[in-house]
Amino acid sequence: MLRSLKEILGYKIEATDGEIGKIHDFFFDDEIWAIRYIVVDAGSWLEDRKVLIVPSAAGDPDWKTSSVPVRLTKEQVKESPEIDTDQPVSRQAETELHKHFEWTPYWIVSVPGVVPPVPKEIKEEAKKEAQKERVDPHLRSAREVAGYRIRATDGSAGHVEQFIADDTDWYIRYMVVDIRERLIFWKKVLVSPEWIERVSWPGSNIFLDLPKKTIKNSPEYNPSAPVNRQFEERLYDYYGRPKYWE
Repeated sequence: MLRSLKEILGYKIEATDGEIGKIHDFFFDDEIWAIRYIVVDAGSWLEDRKVLIVPSAAGDPDWKTSSVPVRLTKEQVKESPEIDTDQPVSRQAETELHKHFEWTPYWIVSVPGVVPPVPKEIKEEAKKEAQKERVDPHLRSAREVAGYRIRATDGSAGHVEQFIADDTDWYIRYMVVDIRERLIFWKKVLVSPEWIERVSWPGSNIFLDLPKKTIKNSPEYNPSAPVNRQFEERLYDYYGRPKYWE
């Protein structure tokens, strides 16, 4: 099911034995746009600390209570390695985190959200990779990228307002683009990360291989309506792009 990430910001994270904090952000892989971590603000409990949790450790959101259950205990979270989420997260820090929770490292299996038992040989491989790669492993903050400017082939085409992800495989399927032209035009549309030509991370610009008029005239996104397959069919037919579900 496709969900707006913005909708569940602030949702409580419920461990098996109590609340551990609220959803503050999401970290995604800037190469394949897969969500790697839910960033949980546990400051009210763990003294201004944020905790990273893999999406597959979480259950379905409870819309009535604005909460998300996780298959972890408060003690596990408390004893987990502390990571400064305001700085680039190193592969070494990720390795320690996965080792603590006994999560299979995604950079070994390359499948977002999968948490099978961790074989010994995979643990050893992950350790070797961590020693080789101690730099930022392409993790980006959804909060930070929201607000980036969208650049069409012929000029500015609005800015990223939020993201829509598939809660089955935790890939970001769409960016919600807010298009405003003074006071005469305002519209929200969806574009897929697959249509990105390149990103200037230092300049906060996302370049699409699409002309501005094409983006502007695409099917309008209504935040109050679900993004269903019917809408997706219409969207992909309009852009003439291969459908990711086929």
